[in-house]
Amino acid sequence: MSLRILVTGGAGFLGSHLCDRLLRDGHEVICLDNFFTGRKINVQQHLGNPKFELIRHDVVDPFKFEVDQIYNLACPASPVHFQYNPVKTIKTSVIGAHNCLGLAKRVKARVFQASTSEVYGDPTVHPQPESYRGNVNPIGIRACYDEGKRAAETMFFDYHRQSGVDIRVVRIFNTYGPRMLASDGRVVSNFIVQALQGEDITVYGDGQQTRSFCYVDDLIEGFVRLMNCEGFTGPVNVGNPGEFTILELAENVIRLTGSKSKIVNRPLPQDDPLQRQPDISLAQEKLGWEPTIPLEEGLKQTIGYFKQHLEL
Repeated sequence: MSLRILVTGGAGFLGSHLCDRLLRDGHEVICLDNFFTGRKINVQQHLGNPKFELIRHDVVDPFKFEVDQIYNLACPASPVHFQYNPVKTIKTSVIGAHNCLGLAKRVKARVFQASTSEVYGDPTVHPQPESYRGNVNPIGIRACYDEGKRAAETMFFDYHRQSGVDIRVVRIFNTYGPRMLASDGRVVSNFIVQALQGEDITVYGDGQQTRSFCYVDDLIEGFVRLMNCEGFTGPVNVGNPGEFTILELAENVIRLTGSKSKIVNRPLPQDDPLQRQPDISLAQEKLGWEPTIPLEEGLKQTIGYFKQHLEL
């Protein structure tokens, strides 16, 4: 069945891949983006498609559409971007969520919130199950994002309980792939750009902190399964449970790019989590989902993208 679907943040890294998938599945897509971190080039291949509509708009300002489903992905998600204007970041998370929920309530649409593993903060439980309530610094430099997303989850569940809004909440763990911004400060894009440009690769701390890296195609599959799963609101972790140290990632990138880059160490940023690994047993049980693309294959695809799009 063809649906009309709104994707906020639809020209961003994840949003554009989601638009690709929804159009491939035969749906009509309204892509809403203010182009703070989203880029028109990410969706330009769809501009002639009568089932695709691109609208420049900020989710902080009200909007009205007749739609069946809403995916709320609008928010800068990398520390460089969400710390650039922290007040704007928390407003985007909270007011943007409120506007999406208000629309969903009016038109009886199902609404999906792209939350984040950052709601767990610097975790004291490892790996992190959905039942873990987190260890977040509410006044730290990352709080505009961490607490913004936590407040958005609160609002989603309050709208669900109070007004019966049909919600879905996913907690995204580190995701990578083509269309990441070279300047976003995330570890995968940082390392690839530094390696391709022959610069030193910057590892913060001793490099023993861990992350779990999920390739974007796997993540989008999880999104679609959750949105179309009946009777399950989430929150649900979607990420790759394979755990790697930052040092291992740096060494893999050097090997796959054939770079002569050296690894250099810098002080660890404030409130940077030392461990991050999803417990995905709930996603496996409820959605039949788990990642299928190994880190090496995903890195090759991402490196190929940056080779094409970097000014080397």
